Amino acid sequence: MNFTFNQKFYMHFVKRPMGFLMALLLIILLSPIFIATIVLLYFANKGAGVFFTQDRPGKNEQIFKALKFKTMTDEKDLDGKLLPDADRLTPVGKFIRTTSIDELPQLINILKGDMAFIGPRPLLVKYLSLYSEEQHHRHDVTPGMSGWAQVNGRNNIPWSKKFELDLYYVQHIGLWMDIRVFITTIKKVLFRDDISKDGQATTEAFNGYN
Repeated sequence: MNFTFNQKFYMHFVKRPMGFLMALLLIILLSPIFIATIVLLYFANKGAGVFFTQDRPGKNEQIFKALKFKTMTDEKDLDGKLLPDADRLTPVGKFIRTTSIDELPQLINILKGDMAFIGPRPLLVKYLSLYSEEQHHRHDVTPGMSGWAQVNGRNNIPWSKKFELDLYYVQHIGLWMDIRVFITTIKKVLFRDDISKDGQATTEAFNGYN
């Protein structure tokens, strides 16, 4: 993707420094929520731990470890296989997910520079081989905790539309775009909009076509 001079300046000299300072401030301010969530998940997850890390592709498809609060147990069936996501999602985990508290540990990823507050969501590494040439451009920018796709449907829109919205964001990245996404994200969190598709506890897997 060919960025303008203003876009490059914004990404390197405005967005990254502001993101670092905001993440540091929020970690300090939200520390009581961090502590309370850790305590609740310690008991709700039945020994499964409170944090979840997973390899995700970042800017230029460089792999990093994304950090989240763990909202599901590790309960298995008689054959030793994990139960379906919906069965392992505890009431505490569901509340933490619907309020987006599970994303708060990613503030640490922002401090490290792996992520930003706003940008295309970092998806699974296994999806990389399924992208079209155009879809790969979603990785031309730093991934974010929230993005244009998340505030325009999140899990209630097909993957093709998500990628379309991600690419729109990449093409129009700038201060005003990030402000729009940030304000809309706050509204979505407060009203718990577009958290998941009806009947699904997690996002439908991407297979290269949907």
